[in-house]
Amino acid sequence: MAMKDGDLVSFTRKALVVLLLAGLVTLAWDLSYLLILMFASVVVAVVLQAIAAHFQRLRIGSGLSVGLAVLSLLAIFAGLGMTFGGLVAHQFAELGGQLPQAVEAAQKQLNAWHIDYDLGQMAKLARAQFAEIFQRASGFVVALGGVVGDVAVVFVGGIFFAADPAFYRDGLLRLLPRSVEEQAREAFDDVGRGLHLWLKGQLLSSLFIAVVMLVGLLALGVPSAVALAILSGALDFIPYLGPVLAAVPGVLVAFSERPELALWTGGLFVAVQQLQGNIVQPMIQKSSVDLPPAVLLFAVIATGTLFGPPGVVLAAPMTIVGYILTQHFYIGGLLGREAKRPAKKPD
Repeated sequence: MAMKDGDLVSFTRKALVVLLLAGLVTLAWDLSYLLILMFASVVVAVVLQAIAAHFQRLRIGSGLSVGLAVLSLLAIFAGLGMTFGGLVAHQFAELGGQLPQAVEAAQKQLNAWHIDYDLGQMAKLARAQFAEIFQRASGFVVALGGVVGDVAVVFVGGIFFAADPAFYRDGLLRLLPRSVEEQAREAFDDVGRGLHLWLKGQLLSSLFIAVVMLVGLLALGVPSAVALAILSGALDFIPYLGPVLAAVPGVLVAFSERPELALWTGGLFVAVQQLQGNIVQPMIQKSSVDLPPAVLLFAVIATGTLFGPPGVVLAAPMTIVGYILTQHFYIGGLLGREAKRPAKKPD
């Protein structure tokens, strides 16, 4: 049966749409690291908007409020650097010098216990794997002048996004069909609100981890307690994997002092994480985005596989964005059910 002209035109349009989508997916994959930098800029914009909101309450314009937020953030970092920079730098330098000795001491103790396990080989394999992961994104990093260039791009991009977020949101909305424009507007607003609530809760969680770990490590007499506590608080931004990465250097440094101290230090890390996971985190999630734990766990693995270390660091906010968009467009739009919204559960 011959194909009618109308059917041919319809088929051609569908084929072109499929080709266009395939091309966009391919382009997005090739520019994945650039997209990661753009997403990091959005997270920075959320931080700046949160600070600017305090100035806007004083009836200061939005543009000037963002400028004051940038100056405030730089002033905070400068003040912390001048006050604690020397101590922190000394602690991290000391920690860096202690880790090889800690691995050697731990290996000797394992040999004394007749445990056939090569910690040195494990450390070499870990370094090789991290080097391979970093190499995946090396092309774009080198093109921009390394990590410093990336940070500068992310920070400047965050300032642009924060200065006029409605402009960029409305620009995205104009690319969508009118039939979904209102739904997309509501979804984008929820994404911004969800990221703001996540950031606020995560900062509280990381501060809690850092303070409690500092008190515990100082009480146990573990060397480089300040550096290890800061590391624990910073790595708390990485779900599930962060606490494990933070515990490894702490236990190794304690092991270099004596095996019993390593056991106490490991117990401290476990106790603090249990306290944070079972008491602090649920309290934070009540006023934030209640993500299913399994979704977040596999999201860390997926983003790490696709985007390397930046993907692991940004796994939580990326998952929040994906979760909110899924709730709006699939649960609410396609299935017709009430979507879960940040800090709000369906009736």
